[in-house]
Amino acid sequence: MFFILCLEGAVLSFNVAASSALVPSIASSFALSQFVTGNIIWLYMIPYGLAALFYGPLVRLFNARKIELICIFLFSMSNLMAGLAGHIRVLFIARFLMGIFGASVIPLGIILISRYARKDARGGHIGVFFASSFVSSLAGLLLSGVIPWRAIFVIPACLGLALWVFMYFYLPDLEAGKQKIRFGYPLLFRSRKAIGLFIYIFSISLVYHGIQQWLGVYFSTQFFLEQFYISILITLTSFSGIFGELWGGRLSDKIGRGKVACLGVVGMIACACLFLGRISPGPLAIVMVFWGLSWTFNHAALATLLTDLPEEFLNEAAGLNSGVRFISGGIGAGLGGFLMQRSFSMAFLCFGSMLLVILFTGRFLLSQK
Repeated sequence: MFFILCLEGAVLSFNVAASSALVPSIASSFALSQFVTGNIIWLYMIPYGLAALFYGPLVRLFNARKIELICIFLFSMSNLMAGLAGHIRVLFIARFLMGIFGASVIPLGIILISRYARKDARGGHIGVFFASSFVSSLAGLLLSGVIPWRAIFVIPACLGLALWVFMYFYLPDLEAGKQKIRFGYPLLFRSRKAIGLFIYIFSISLVYHGIQQWLGVYFSTQFFLEQFYISILITLTSFSGIFGELWGGRLSDKIGRGKVACLGVVGMIACACLFLGRISPGPLAIVMVFWGLSWTFNHAALATLLTDLPEEFLNEAAGLNSGVRFISGGIGAGLGGFLMQRSFSMAFLCFGSMLLVILFTGRFLLSQK
């Protein structure tokens, strides 16, 4: 079951990071502005975030196996639609649908890890689960620099359909007994610990995506780099992210979730300052490695914190995690586009300042009882 969840995460993540790197190529293909084409980012993220809010509660009512089979099939079809799109509007619709149907994977993974893994081993499972996604994302980024952009959507469509067949025969029945559908969000928000955690998640995701989703445009317009080099630089983030998820998860079990989360923010602040300095492409590669490590240390620590929340509202917390991350990420991507269209230096300064606020308020937000 855990192996299949990791495969689902891999299919889901294949073109998530590659999409931002491909914005210049897609814009050229449709003869559009890069900032117009960049809408493919938030048109995926915000529908994903909204849909994720419903998957946790739905698992109580419907067999999770059936939900996953339906979602992976429709997610694959949406990717195929994107790969064959003859107009930017069709691509926008496909990305919207990809967000809706792809949103089931992460909440279910967190729910099952919390349910079946020991508390002192959850960080390790979280690390492996998300590392598999980063391996896939890395493959997508590497390929995005050497194959047509349409193939980056057709490949997960084919892999997703193959996975659907495998899941049909081997995914175990995840139904724990029929229950009435219950949206436990009011109960969730009575917990100060949960409120603090999700305020933190919203803030850090907004800042990360405000920077990350526009790095391809930044490298293209400020350094005049070709698609191959843009993809390589962003690939370094996913490559280091594999190790960041694994190490961050294990460290969360050993030294504490909050300490690892703060360590990640410190690294992100340092990287934002270096982006602000507009360093040369050579050292920039090293910065991208540390940017990926820092983000995934924080990500793994926060995901592990989620598995420690009480069982009565765990399903809602798992869905809200994805919802908050992607809605705030979509907002961050929109804000990043607004700021960077005016001044890249101003954008990095604003986001770096926000990271400092997160660092100093994080201990309070994550220590609520």
